Amino acid sequence: MSEGGDWIVRCEGWRTVNGQSNAAKSPARRLWLWPIAILVGFPIGGYVADLAVDGVDSVGSALVEGLIAGVIVGAAEWFALRRFVSWLWIPATSVGMAVGLTAGAALVGYGIGRGDLALMGAVTGLGVGVFQALVLVQAGHSISNAVVWAVANPPAWALAWFISSYVIARNIGERFPVFGASGAVVFGLLTWLLLAALIRRASDTQGATNATAR
Repeated sequence: MSEGGDWIVRCEGWRTVNGQSNAAKSPARRLWLWPIAILVGFPIGGYVADLAVDGVDSVGSALVEGLIAGVIVGAAEWFALRRFVSWLWIPATSVGMAVGLTAGAALVGYGIGRGDLALMGAVTGLGVGVFQALVLVQAGHSISNAVVWAVANPPAWALAWFISSYVIARNIGERFPVFGASGAVVFGLLTWLLLAALIRRASDTQGATNATAR
């Protein structure tokens, strides 16, 4: 091969590698909306649900408040993730929150102690995480990434509730279905980092697969 031809091949190879690198980085950059969506969605979702039902103190109220808050939270999250997941993220979040909150609140006897709220949050997070993981798989993400997301949600929810229990101590008796803004800040940052890592890994895997196919 001539020197000119070799130079062209090297340039084409550089463009291919550089394009794959930018493709892997860009999804994480586009996730900057996620923490904002969490910070907005959780307080609004909890407030609207509480207005509609007035406290999680029974199976019925937990179910309804979970559905309402889940729709609002799911819509806010989907707006931030719409390039990566389908609209099914919204009903999945709503159903997952309703199931998880109903089970979690009943498990702690509708208690409002910090330990009760953390445990309720963990169970709610499990419900949300599992249903959202199904949407991740449906969108083409690997099962391993979906499992990581499902497993990470319970401790993140528990921590967020634990933090909120200190900030909204005076209003804890209102029995909100989700944690407040203080917990949302922590939850949003932690899950943003996790989502960025998972999407980066998915992009790297796709890039390696494409390179092997060539």
